[in-house]
Order: sequence, then structure tokens, then C-alpha cells
Amino acid sequence: MEQDVASTYKSQDTEEWLDVVFTRPIGYRWALLFKHFGVHPNTVTVLSMILGAAAGVLFYFDADTPRGVALNVCGVLLLIWANFYDSADGQLARMTGQKTPLGRILDGASSDVWFIPIYFFISLRLYDKVMPLAATQTWGLWSFVLSAVAGFGAHTYECQLADYYRNIHLYFLKGQAGSEFDHYEQQREKLRTMPWRGHLIEKVFQWFYVNYTHTQELATPQFQRFWRNLKRVYGDDVPQSLRDRFRQRSLPLMKWANILTFNTRAIVLYISCLIDKPWIFPVFELTVLLVIYLFMRHEHESFSRAFADELEDLRIDRL
Repeated sequence: MEQDVASTYKSQDTEEWLDVVFTRPIGYRWALLFKHFGVHPNTVTVLSMILGAAAGVLFYFDADTPRGVALNVCGVLLLIWANFYDSADGQLARMTGQKTPLGRILDGASSDVWFIPIYFFISLRLYDKVMPLAATQTWGLWSFVLSAVAGFGAHTYECQLADYYRNIHLYFLKGQAGSEFDHYEQQREKLRTMPWRGHLIEKVFQWFYVNYTHTQELATPQFQRFWRNLKRVYGDDVPQSLRDRFRQRSLPLMKWANILTFNTRAIVLYISCLIDKPWIFPVFELTVLLVIYLFMRHEHESFSRAFADELEDLRIDRL
């Protein structure tokens, strides 16, 4: 069974410990069940969105009574369940070969569908509560400001960059076929040529995905420089030695990318809501996770600059 589960991983390099021992094995059993009934991976992704959004509603209730604690526990369980399905959809797609561009886009959007209602209902929960270290001052609209800055100003960029770096790593480990490493210009052209008739939903999601890839590339100028030089010098025939060297530099950052995805922030969310201090969650986003994001980006850009300089020198020598 362990080997069967491992065969559905994207790679050992990019798997997080908690996923390996908990989420992936349970997600794999869900994937087997969905495969048995012929359920498409995209349907599983949509189900995960529904479960995650429902969890957000339950985090609205104060955990200062047994009923409130029970509702928050239900929210925790629903979000864990949504994460099982988020694992199962990818495992099912790799198991059955039912990988689609829409599936990639939906999978990337699923956590946004979870966390937008989570931030919103936490803001409502805090609205009339007294702020920490304040005698009588309630959160009021500041609860929405805190959540908006944490969610749209930190969380979104943290997850986007973590996803990007993991797919870059997978590209150098397995090649394009083993990764979901996409490019803005390529995706924009796909959006331009996609007809509206019969593709309305797919075109709308593709528009969001184009902006998603654009944001990733804007945040990584040195890697983009490296990538352009790589294509100029080697085209699609990248030497294995260069792939291995890049992977060695990228591998230590995968643990930080994993922290910025789901498990760590979810555990902080669970604890902060259950102890009835939900403000801890957005503050954690804006402090600990933001520092990790900045560190990871700095390190990746630093070694990307070194690789870009090396390829520029090689290209000049060939002229």
C-alpha cells in the first residue's frame, strides 16, 4: 500500500512529512473510491471547495461555550476533509491519466475558495470583540482590514510563490511532463485563442490563471533572467548536470515552500479558533509566514542570479 500511495506523489522532494504520514494515505483511499465510481478529478476538486467554504462559515462562532467549541471543531474537521479531497483529486488524476488544464487551474483556486470565507467569517467574529492589549476598543472594521491585508497582501503571494517554486523544482527534477510549470505568455496566448462559445467557464478560469502566472513571474525577476538565458543557450535540451545542480540549490527551499502551502497555516488556524483568539491566525500570516516568504524569495533569487550570470558568460564565449 505504501508503494501504491508513493506512486501518486509528485515527487519525494516536494512532499511534506504530515502529508506523507496522514493526508496522502487517506487521500489515496478516497481516490480509489472515486476511481471505482468513475468520478472525474475536477468533480473532486469542486467538492473540496464546497467543504472548505463550509468550514469557513463555522469559524464565525465564538468558542466560549460548548456549542461554540463543537461548531469550531466541525469547521476543523470539514477543512481537514476538504484537504483530503484536495490530495485525492491530484492522486486520482495521476492514477487515471485524467489531467486537464482546467483541473490544474481549479486545483490552484481551491485554497482561495477555502480561505476567502475563512478570513471573512473570522473578521465578522472579531468585529465586536475587544482588541488585544486594549481596555475597551473593539476591532470594528479593523478586523476586515487585518484579514484583507493578511489574505490578499500576504497569504495569496505566499501560496503563489510556494506553488511556483515547487513546480520549478519539479521541472528540473522530472522535466515538463512531470511538473505543472507554466508561463505567462504561453497562458495568455491560450486565453486569446480560446473561443467563448462552449468554453465560458474554462475561459473565465483561464483569465484568472493568466494573472496568477503573471504575478509569479513578476515576483521572480532573476529566475526569469536565468530562464531566458537557459533557453537561449540550450533550448529544450538542458544538460542533466545543470538540472542536478539547480535541483541541489532548490531542494533546501522545499521545506519552506511546504510551510507556506497548507498544513502549517491550517494548524495555526485550528488552534487560534479553538482557544477563541482567531486574530492570531491573520497576525501569524503577517509575521512568521511573511518572513519565511521573504527569506525563500531572497534565497531563490540569489542562486538564480548566479546561474543566469554563468549562462550569460557561456553565451558570450560561444559568440
